[in-house]
Amino acid sequence: MKNLKYKIIVPGAIALMATSFSCKNFLDKAPGGTLNQTVLANKAGVDGLLIGAYSLLDGVLQDGPADPWTSGTNNWVYGGVAGGDAFKGSTNGDQPGAAQIASYTASGVNGYLDPKWRVMFNGVQRANDVIRELPLVTDGSVSADYAKVVTGEARFLRGFYHMELAKIWRNVPYADETITYDNGNYNVGNPGPIWDKIEADFKAAADALPATQPQIGRANKYSAEAFLAKAYMFDHKYNEALTLLRDIITNGVNAGGKKLALGKFADNFNPSTRNGVESVFQVQTSVGDNAGGFNGNGGDVLNFPSGGPATCCGFYNPTFSLVNSFKVDANGLPLITTFDNSDLKNDEGVAAESVAYFPDVTTPVDSRLDWTAGRRGIPYLDWGIHPGAAWARDQVNGGPYSPIKNVYYKGAQATTSDTYGGWAPNQATANSYNLIRFADVLLWAAECEIEVGSLATAQGYINQVRARAADPSNWVKGRLTGYTGTDASKTIVDNTQYAANYKVGLYTTPFASKDAARAAVQFERKLEFGMEGHRYFDLQRWDGSTGGVMGAGFMAAQINAFLTHTNSIANFPQTLLRGARFTQGKNELFPVPQAQIDITQGNIKQNPGY
Repeated sequence: MKNLKYKIIVPGAIALMATSFSCKNFLDKAPGGTLNQTVLANKAGVDGLLIGAYSLLDGVLQDGPADPWTSGTNNWVYGGVAGGDAFKGSTNGDQPGAAQIASYTASGVNGYLDPKWRVMFNGVQRANDVIRELPLVTDGSVSADYAKVVTGEARFLRGFYHMELAKIWRNVPYADETITYDNGNYNVGNPGPIWDKIEADFKAAADALPATQPQIGRANKYSAEAFLAKAYMFDHKYNEALTLLRDIITNGVNAGGKKLALGKFADNFNPSTRNGVESVFQVQTSVGDNAGGFNGNGGDVLNFPSGGPATCCGFYNPTFSLVNSFKVDANGLPLITTFDNSDLKNDEGVAAESVAYFPDVTTPVDSRLDWTAGRRGIPYLDWGIHPGAAWARDQVNGGPYSPIKNVYYKGAQATTSDTYGGWAPNQATANSYNLIRFADVLLWAAECEIEVGSLATAQGYINQVRARAADPSNWVKGRLTGYTGTDASKTIVDNTQYAANYKVGLYTTPFASKDAARAAVQFERKLEFGMEGHRYFDLQRWDGSTGGVMGAGFMAAQINAFLTHTNSIANFPQTLLRGARFTQGKNELFPVPQAQIDITQGNIKQNPGY
């Protein structure tokens, strides 16, 4: 499934959905100047509509309501920055909408939120168009079996787009295929959570879809089960989720028929090894296809160091607290409650030309650190030793670390990157985003076992994930040992040594309690999925305000501890987060875009506290 956004098979139908973006506007405008349903009533028309529905999985609508980084489903700003994984990056005044989200001051007129809402409801409408069209096909070109699969895929996609909305706002309208202009029922409100409806969509998809598909990017039975399990996790239905997760662990394959398993950690983030054994469901991206870069990973266009791979734009920089989380004790176990007591050595404030700086090779750290954060003195993929400030856009405000999981390899730059939209050289990438990996499945299963099953089984699932990190074949090699003369760019590297003191241990002592087990699995998700846009949403679903297991105030305590630590770092004089505070009872959700409240004349209500 490629060339989805730029090369549209049925341009008239897609144009109809692209003319307006709000939930109401999708449905209160009669069709005009577009291909009608009769023209589309054949297999080619249905396939074109389905491709259009898939094309928004990355959250990027070409010629949409705003720039692609506001609505990407990698959720770098909503899940990563707002969750404390990353600083916004760049300069304080760059991307003010992201700055408001970072500082927990966003309101309903924030410039990022309305585009996200609009693009996701565009996806909902595209999925509904597929379902509405199928009954109109009477020429025999669509078999009953094919119609069943296509309906399953459309319901999967509808569930996905609604889930994206529900994660951010919780209280959102639900629109199925019966919501239309002609039916006069388009002014849909948001009276409360819609998890039951999302679950019904994914359940229908799992029942209808085959185990394998002719294209790797299409949803299959097990990806639908995984998303249904994810919905159950947000809805705190642990028994139901566990049944699905056990089936995926035992029997799951991806759409290409590969048995789901843990592969090499770094392969999950390498465009040359995408769609591997760990990929339960992955957004498909491509470059070099005469699409102007628009089929690349548009959500991450800004998220590169300001030197090296793309030379722009210095956003999405890992935080001190995230990096500190990878410190371990003498047994290689995480410092769950004390990780932020001190900062791992870093080059904040160290001049780019200094030849006196060497990374800490004594403190033991989890091996996933250097696949999660680029740091000075450590190999940055195959780009050589990360040079620190030389690659920073604004180290004073963005910190010393660089994103790495979304970056391509230098040796494959020509085939895995492209110019995005004619203005961003090498910033469109074929680095497809993993919406769900097999490690998600294992750690969700561990969470469920803790709540409704066996602590010992939960520990086993956590240890499977940790065992991969403990395998030296997943460790970064190349230790900085010196410089040639006074030139900081001429590093001397011993490629026979590991870059840092990697040490990862397994849990061998049985968890003493549910609380201890919860702390372990929650921290494991932080380590495993750092910089993948999940942290805010994990904290949110664990918080008692959503019915989570950790009690009300858990999320606020976690994020306010991150803010306190950030503002205590003596040589980090950033100002964006000075005085920032996460407000319990408010910031667990984002504000509903005021434009949507206005469009529906108040039928859509604002979230509490805004």
